[in-house]
Amino acid sequence: MQRSRTLPSPLRLAAATATALFAGALLIAATATAGPAPAAAPSTPAPSLPNISPMPPSTPTNLRATAATSTSVTLAWNASTGGCCGVSGYDIGYMPAFNDYGYSVSVGNVTTTTINTSPGTEYRFSISARDDVGHRSGTSQQLTVVTPVASSGDTTPPAAPANLTASPTSGTRTTLTWSASTDNVGVTGYNVYRFDGWFTSTLLSTTSATSYSASVTSARDQFYVRARDAAGNVSIASNVVFVTGGSPNPGGSSSGPATSSSPPAPALSCRGTFTNTSVWSSGFVADVTITNTGTTPITDWVITFSFGGDQHITQSWNGTWSQTGSAVTLTHASWNRTIPPGGSATVGLYGTRSATPAPPATIYVNATACAA
Repeated sequence: MQRSRTLPSPLRLAAATATALFAGALLIAATATAGPAPAAAPSTPAPSLPNISPMPPSTPTNLRATAATSTSVTLAWNASTGGCCGVSGYDIGYMPAFNDYGYSVSVGNVTTTTINTSPGTEYRFSISARDDVGHRSGTSQQLTVVTPVASSGDTTPPAAPANLTASPTSGTRTTLTWSASTDNVGVTGYNVYRFDGWFTSTLLSTTSATSYSASVTSARDQFYVRARDAAGNVSIASNVVFVTGGSPNPGGSSSGPATSSSPPAPALSCRGTFTNTSVWSSGFVADVTITNTGTTPITDWVITFSFGGDQHITQSWNGTWSQTGSAVTLTHASWNRTIPPGGSATVGLYGTRSATPAPPATIYVNATACAA
């Protein structure tokens, strides 16, 4: 017997169609998700990017003179280590002592060089490193060298006079005294100089004694002494002393006896503090602050003191510095030359040390001892 075939209803047809479409969509999605097979990883890794962090080279150390003639000084130093980048060279700064001008020489990645100089002149050298991208290191400890007057015969200069002091001025004069120097042959005398604090040094006298009565010509006179030997070689300068005074009316005259006189200027009064703001195994940062505790301004100030340890200054801010042994002189900048009553001025110092960084026992301003 033959059965008749029943056609699917519209509902069954739609369901079948939807099922087929859904299955096709799953197949397409699976194919798109899988994608092509990934390529094999390279056998050599890509090179790393250079380190561009702002790390400068380390500061050069052990700056020293390995030779000195009448016309040149040969310097050597311990190499710097690169920070982010390789060391490309060094910059040497130098200037004659007690002058307001200096020189700069750039060299490659070496640890020695020769600088042209003049005979019988004291120079102060420092050095910093630079890297491939222009970063610069800190400045080294300052090196002081005095050149001989000739390149043969006696070329050894005497030792620097020590402990230069100045008596309080009496009118327009002061008495300078110092400790005797030594020499490999013999000291024949001492040159006494006046420095105006800016750029002019004047040789006042040559004496065989260890004292000298000097005239005081201005409110910012500074004095120093150099030993001299028979060959004419001169030593590195002594410490510098600052003397206030000078004639209140230089060249003045009067037609008759004075009937009145101006009262003396009030004595300078100050407070001085030395603060180590940062100390590490080989260096220090410190502030020297002077406060005017008097009733009149302190003008054209110069700070002097002696370190209690083996500190050596390499940089300063808010003032300029010079150092001979432990004796330090700090001179005002152009913008802080006057300290009003109740005001203060601070000079920042950066330097090296190995022993405990003991502060100075006494700080002087314009040759006046300040209270602690």
